[in-house]
Amino acid sequence: MHKNNKHLKGYEFETLIKEYPDLKPFVFTNSYNTQTIDFANPDAVKTLNKALLNTYYNISYWEFDDAHLCPPIPGRVDYIHHLADLLQGYSFQKEIQVLDIGTGATCIYPLLGNAVYNWNFVTSDVDKDSLKNAQKIIDKNALSENIELRLQNDKSQILQGVLKQSDAFTLSMCNPPFYKNEAEALEATKRKLKGLGKDVSSVTRNFSGTASELWFSGGEKAFLHSYLYESSLFKTNCFWYTSLVSNKDLVKSMQKSLKKLGATQVKVIQMKLGNKISRVVAWTFLSKKEQQDWLS
Repeated sequence: MHKNNKHLKGYEFETLIKEYPDLKPFVFTNSYNTQTIDFANPDAVKTLNKALLNTYYNISYWEFDDAHLCPPIPGRVDYIHHLADLLQGYSFQKEIQVLDIGTGATCIYPLLGNAVYNWNFVTSDVDKDSLKNAQKIIDKNALSENIELRLQNDKSQILQGVLKQSDAFTLSMCNPPFYKNEAEALEATKRKLKGLGKDVSSVTRNFSGTASELWFSGGEKAFLHSYLYESSLFKTNCFWYTSLVSNKDLVKSMQKSLKKLGATQVKVIQMKLGNKISRVVAWTFLSKKEQQDWLS
């Protein structure tokens, strides 16, 4: 976990309960004499994340339908901190503007990025209902001047139809769909529940996550390579394009494609959360002169 992550040393349940009493019924002491929650209980996980947002990020309202994924706050804010590291060494004269691709109903990355670094966001999604819910979260937390939503009308496109030729983003960020279809996503959920020692017989009715959040035709590889290609159509509209990459085997093919597309720099940033290792791939098409022009 990133050194600046507030959750580096785990959850301070006494503090969280004090600030967000609704969490108390879900907290218990396990056999190791450690306070915890049942992480296989969706209500407990959602309440924990609401407590974290309320206590550490001044987000008082964060509601969404249970059909949507509940993003874990420590992992999401870790991506934000690594992006901040990516910007170190550059003297940006203007406010940081971030494009968040596929924000979902929870709008989590813009909430965290604005709370921690005061970044402004434009965020997109293919689902109208998700954007409607995200807008409610934005409005309830008085962030309408900092976060703008855009609908992606074409589910096969990522940047086209969302990015405008006049846009100038310091960063883009994305947490891509991992799976090719619903069946693949369900199987992954079953494996996760088995690992937690839970019954998987009811996984279908308890399954959390909508189609746009979890799968893309062709899976993560197809999504990422579409993203790479479309970013090459807007080479000067974003200083750093970035994405989380779950499958490490995709990194080499991304590097190869980016070289062909004319990227001037490609960086791979390792992220470790507990036993899980992920990575951020970042790339830019700007020449050194174009970077200097951007900063001036």
